[in-house]
Amino acid sequence: MTIPLAYNLRNLVVRKTTTLMTALGIALTVAVLLAVLALATGLRATLSASGDPLHVIVMRKGSTSELVSNFARAQFQDLKFKPGIATGHDGQPLASLEIVSVLNLANVDNANGVNVLVRGLSPAGIEMRRTTKLAAGRWFDTGRKELVVGASVAKRFPEARLGGKVHIGRAEWEVVGVTDSARGAADSEIWGDVNQVSAALERIEVLSSALVQATDAVTAQSLVREIEDDQRLGMMAVSEQQYYADQTSQGAPIEFVGVFVAVIMAVGSSFAAMNTMYAAVARRAREIGTLRVLGFSRGSILASFFVESVLLAGLGGLLGCLLVVPLNGITTAVGSANFSEMAFDFRVTPRIMLTGVVFAVVLGTLGGLLPARMASKKEILTALRED
Repeated sequence: MTIPLAYNLRNLVVRKTTTLMTALGIALTVAVLLAVLALATGLRATLSASGDPLHVIVMRKGSTSELVSNFARAQFQDLKFKPGIATGHDGQPLASLEIVSVLNLANVDNANGVNVLVRGLSPAGIEMRRTTKLAAGRWFDTGRKELVVGASVAKRFPEARLGGKVHIGRAEWEVVGVTDSARGAADSEIWGDVNQVSAALERIEVLSSALVQATDAVTAQSLVREIEDDQRLGMMAVSEQQYYADQTSQGAPIEFVGVFVAVIMAVGSSFAAMNTMYAAVARRAREIGTLRVLGFSRGSILASFFVESVLLAGLGGLLGCLLVVPLNGITTAVGSANFSEMAFDFRVTPRIMLTGVVFAVVLGTLGGLLPARMASKKEILTALRED
């Protein structure tokens, strides 16, 4: 004969203070884990949204990022006419020679300033970035000291909002537009005309990298190999998707530390659940004896106390999910491979919340098994005599 579930629910309600405190301890553990997973998921989503399977980034051999790469204009002339490169609406190759640098600006979190990535690019570079749309204002005019900024930059950096003024080199540049890249990495960049930006940075002949667009995904892979094998060009090539995928390593240490802390807290929460259930067994000795007299087996009592522990942990898991939900959509930032700030949003997905509940149930399982076994082992007469 099985003990009704209502019996376990009533016991949790009757011991509401103990139940709430234990559940809250488990909830905090779950919340730490979910916050870290939400951060890592948001970073991955931003980087995965930034790569186009048709795009190939070309840099100096051995470069780990565009910021530390050098690319001469003469080399670009050899690159842009390679077979397999698509043509734009003007009939010219979709190839953009670009310069990348960082600019220190004060943001909403740091008045002393943080690095923001500044990119000088050509009209072809804008045309290739199909996921980037103009959200406000207008595009910069070629040949003028004008900038467009990503949505995250406009949100986090007061100087870089629409109509603001930003100093690059010795000149003051006007922000004339704000772009939206569907939460991609470009939302954390400032764009301007490649010739004007390179002149301001005094790097007119030697820039940073080139972005080219292949006619199709298969051709893109062939183009990567051809550029790598071209000894005269002397450059390395990588698909844009791979380039941004490699940058997910920036979030790996954060994720590792967060999960490690959550595991340490989980051990403590598991012992807390175990102590709660042991205390419940000690207080309810007569109840256990009475249940045995009424005909409930040892297995039924073991199952009942075990289920009670799992319910307690499940409640903690749900509370942990509720604690983390307000983080969803909050913008934060980490340093990128270009030594600049990359903004992204916490993403609390249903899958992450399910992970939290399962994690809590595992804690309840570990914390409730031994006390449940202890309850089932009590002899009837011994249990009835205990106060």
